[in-house]
Amino acid sequence: MKNSIFLLNRRVDRFSFGDATEFCLSAINEGRSIQVITINPEMIMASQGNNEFAQVINSSDLNVPDGIGIKYALKFRGEKIENIRGVEFSKNLLKIASEKDLRVALFGAKEEVLQAAIQKLKEEFPTLNIVYARNGYFDDDTVIKEEIISANPNILLVALGAPKQEFFIKSILDKLNACVAVGVGGSFDVYSGLVKEAPQIWQKLGLEWLYRTLIDPKRFKRIFPTLPLFLIKCIMEKTGNKR
Repeated sequence: MKNSIFLLNRRVDRFSFGDATEFCLSAINEGRSIQVITINPEMIMASQGNNEFAQVINSSDLNVPDGIGIKYALKFRGEKIENIRGVEFSKNLLKIASEKDLRVALFGAKEEVLQAAIQKLKEEFPTLNIVYARNGYFDDDTVIKEEIISANPNILLVALGAPKQEFFIKSILDKLNACVAVGVGGSFDVYSGLVKEAPQIWQKLGLEWLYRTLIDPKRFKRIFPTLPLFLIKCIMEKTGNKR
């Protein structure tokens, strides 16, 4: 049974990296398909005015805490929780897929990013069985859904950005068999090597978001004022002031 807490009425599961991984593998072994959301402050804030997105978040099978904002908000409540980096979590699923000969589908990002990501992943995991790969540019996703269903993946990574990737996964999940489907945002850019990961010291300090903002200032508008506003609202929620 999941041990969960709610931040601004959105569910966050108290799972460690290892527990979350085991949860996913158990689903595959049992023939179940599950939706995994690597939930962060931006998603929670975006869902405040989007009831459909809110429903997807709270009905997903696993919401792992991704981002220092989530960690700080929970710390304020006296909750010590492990920050699970989405890019690292999904990469670990691919590592396991290569070891266990699981079928992998990749959907999203630009074509050049997708192909570069596949090349790098194949170099790192030579036995990785990628049964489907498609960029994220399309007018109608009907054919794409049919193709993914036919490919019958055990791991489906969707990089369309939130909430588009979460809606896509939700719409296809019940047609999949023994599949862990994860929305991975910009992870393909990192896999491809076109976007550098933050150095380990930045990651350890929980400042990966700051590092990425410094090298890509366009992210500033996305982070601010969302992150501080999220923390303020969480503090107000905890103290009972919900204005």
